[in-house]
Amino acid sequence: MSPAAREPDPLTAETLLPHRGRMLLVDRILALNDEQATTLSVARRDWPLFTAGGISPLILVELVAQTAGVHNGLKRLKTRGDGSETRGWLVGVKKAVFHVDAIALGDPVTTTARNAFVFDNLREITGTASINGRPAAEVILQVVEAESG
Repeated sequence: MSPAAREPDPLTAETLLPHRGRMLLVDRILALNDEQATTLSVARRDWPLFTAGGISPLILVELVAQTAGVHNGLKRLKTRGDGSETRGWLVGVKKAVFHVDAIALGDPVTTTARNAFVFDNLREITGTASINGRPAAEVILQVVEAESG
């Protein structure tokens, strides 16, 4: 089979997340296993919350949520198989501590997320974000996954 005809790798942000266009913030999956996911995102002008002074650190909450979506997308593939539909909703930000005032265009943001607690379709996600190796945020999210059916 030629490289052009090869099936796409199912472990990409595009296949694990429903986000598209400017709302897909994850550029690359750096690490992904049963415990957690780590992603890389490069700050762009088309990101939400962009202003002339940079990008608001509030976007780091969404980066943790998308990284958690990558992690839980892998779990979905393993338990339900390829092609299974999933939807989840961010229902709460339990904690968000920011260590930066703004994110500059071109800054590489490395984000790690893991499930700290799972009960039925409720998850509590813990995540961190760093910029150029320096802590940028610590986030705890509450997420509900839609029932499959």
